[in-house]
Amino acid sequence: MYQILNGVRILDLTRLLPGGYASQLLADLGAEVLKVEDPWQGDYLRWMEPYLPGTKESALYWSLNRNKKSLKLNLKSTAGREAFFRLLTKYDIVLEGFRPGVMESLGLSYKELQKVNPSVILCSISGYGQDGPYSRRSGHDINYMALSGALGLTGRAGGAPVPPAVQVADIGGGALMAVTGILSAYISRQQTGRGQYIDISMLDGVISWQTMLYAQQAVSDSPLKRGEGMLNGGEVCYGVYETQDSRFMSLGALEPKFWKAFCEAIGRSDLIDKQFAHDSRVLNEVEKVFKTRTQKEWTAFFKNKDVCCEPILELTEVREHPQVRARDVFTPLTHPSGETVVVVGNPLKFTEEEELPNQSPPRLGEQTREVLKEAGFTEEEIKVYEQVGLG
Repeated sequence: MYQILNGVRILDLTRLLPGGYASQLLADLGAEVLKVEDPWQGDYLRWMEPYLPGTKESALYWSLNRNKKSLKLNLKSTAGREAFFRLLTKYDIVLEGFRPGVMESLGLSYKELQKVNPSVILCSISGYGQDGPYSRRSGHDINYMALSGALGLTGRAGGAPVPPAVQVADIGGGALMAVTGILSAYISRQQTGRGQYIDISMLDGVISWQTMLYAQQAVSDSPLKRGEGMLNGGEVCYGVYETQDSRFMSLGALEPKFWKAFCEAIGRSDLIDKQFAHDSRVLNEVEKVFKTRTQKEWTAFFKNKDVCCEPILELTEVREHPQVRARDVFTPLTHPSGETVVVVGNPLKFTEEEELPNQSPPRLGEQTREVLKEAGFTEEEIKVYEQVGLG
């Protein structure tokens, strides 16, 4: 972790993936992230399988919650809300991922937060945003992808849409947009002193990721179709090819120079002028070529050739790839048992910043007493709050 955001303090009310990923990125940059969790089960991700070996702790939770603290707080109780408001005077940002209307029902609307801390930044991540006919509708990544048009364009021509393995709307449309909004609002507050309310819609976000597709559609005479576009399977120079051993290679020879180099490398210079021919015979010829070698053989063959062709790896192979190892993409965390848990690390690298050891994810309510004492709660107050279900 770094200390670039040292001094930035965040109350994180979110659960599961979008908010967890957003606050972990901020925590990796040095922000103090305090998970505010209900006293009964906390972040739902804590209890989701698969578990770390020999434990009842979720591997998924460990993947999203390093460098954070945890406070148990019953926001549905009067005492819990009072405690939250006392904490709010010492924090800069509140991040929440409830369905629209929940913060208001808890008495924690932006207007109420402003009364306690006029410069507070509140960021809400939701599926459809805070307004519109779908604002309170339930949904998940696949639904936002479906309504955005992205899912309809994913898959082979003539086949059914294929849900992507990565939650594009949750992470790209939600988490990354939230981080961008939070950092922008924080910079603005440094200049103006004003707080901000940030309304993040995962549907809006994933639509914005398709800006080039919508531009293309706007000037097209017919709808863009699944598996027929330049970057989703419609061109012979940009696609997936099966190898002799029933594995696959990815070919991304989109620019003419890369396609030319590819054709020359495989001994098929006759195909150079057929890059965008939309001729099934050309596709069949390239498919036949890839079937002549195994994936391992093709990987070795293209190792020193500038043609944009790489093997399609299984997750179990990625950690051992030389580029991934060289970049230290994965990072070890130490479990309380002493065992090492390896997770995906911070993708951001800063050459002028010291990188400090990562802290393991907190146990539910692990820093409750510490945080309350720091906020000025007396021992007597903490005991009373504990008795009424504060944490």
